[in-house]
Amino acid sequence: MFERLASMENRYDQLSQFLCDPAVVSDPNQLRTYAKEQSDLQETVETYRALKAAQQQLAEAKEMLQEKLDDEMKEFVRAEVEQLQGEIDNLQNKLQILLLPKDPNDDKNVFVEIRAAAGGEEAALFAGTLLRMYTRYAEDQGWKTQMIDAHYTDMGGFREVTLSIQGQGAFSKLKFESGTHRVQRVPVTESGGRIHTSTATVAVLPEVEEVEVEVQEKDIRIDTFCSTGPGGQSVNTTQSAVRITHLPTGIVVSCQDEKSQIKNREKAMKVLRARLFEKYQREQQEEQAASRKNQVGTGDRSERIRTYNFPQSRVTDHRIGMTLHKLEQVLAGDLDEIIHGLVVAERASMLEQAAEA
Repeated sequence: MFERLASMENRYDQLSQFLCDPAVVSDPNQLRTYAKEQSDLQETVETYRALKAAQQQLAEAKEMLQEKLDDEMKEFVRAEVEQLQGEIDNLQNKLQILLLPKDPNDDKNVFVEIRAAAGGEEAALFAGTLLRMYTRYAEDQGWKTQMIDAHYTDMGGFREVTLSIQGQGAFSKLKFESGTHRVQRVPVTESGGRIHTSTATVAVLPEVEEVEVEVQEKDIRIDTFCSTGPGGQSVNTTQSAVRITHLPTGIVVSCQDEKSQIKNREKAMKVLRARLFEKYQREQQEEQAASRKNQVGTGDRSERIRTYNFPQSRVTDHRIGMTLHKLEQVLAGDLDEIIHGLVVAERASMLEQAAEA
């Protein structure tokens, strides 16, 4: 581990020199590449340097204990040794986590696809609730959101809706949201006051570059139509909305957010590449399923990952056994505690697998 850390520190210093080179500064692409690489190394290198400093201080304190000291000074140095040892243990644990392999998609923008599942109109209304929750969470993070496509129901819910979220680290936090979300509440359509259980599925797809997933023109069919809004009413009379069908896989993507057909096509192609990327990744993961069964956030759509219970104002994430009695806050976008718990659980699982390897 320490050889790897020393190598990372050397590379960090080398990058600092590169970033002062006028030739690099004058090349925006190279400058951005080196700055990104150094930024990725920074936390690890700073933690490693803090560890080395603490280890040096510990060695010096232990040397002092070998000298002739009065009782008061000896007690003071012993306390310092104990404090430094605790600090070193914490820094070593942090470095173990920082050295875990990172998901290459973590820094990417995402598409969040929400679909009503079991429960009819109530499931469609719940899909709208989830859409608002993710939109507010994104706003709290300082991310940008944009509706890509939506299929409304007569009561204002969504049969399905696609949201684009753009921001640093969006996928790293939202990737845990993929799966089946369950709601328990009295529907507005229920006159008898009975609690119903409905579900909606969420898929979080990283936005991928064209070079990562190549789509051949011969493999797609493009249809245009008039965009619509809530209740099915016409939004405009021009055929600006675009539907793209990927013939080899049967994946269908539509976009009606923009008034321009060209812009809608560009956005639809981005969603198509994201879905194809996710499909190819899922197929690879299924081949390695035996070694991944216990990982947090597998993205299996059949999972019931979370329950939102309105009568008890309770939210339970079933993957980590976390229950919070603050439903209103969570639905208002306060997802930090849940997402932090999922991140910690994923890291613990990865550390366990690394130890077994």
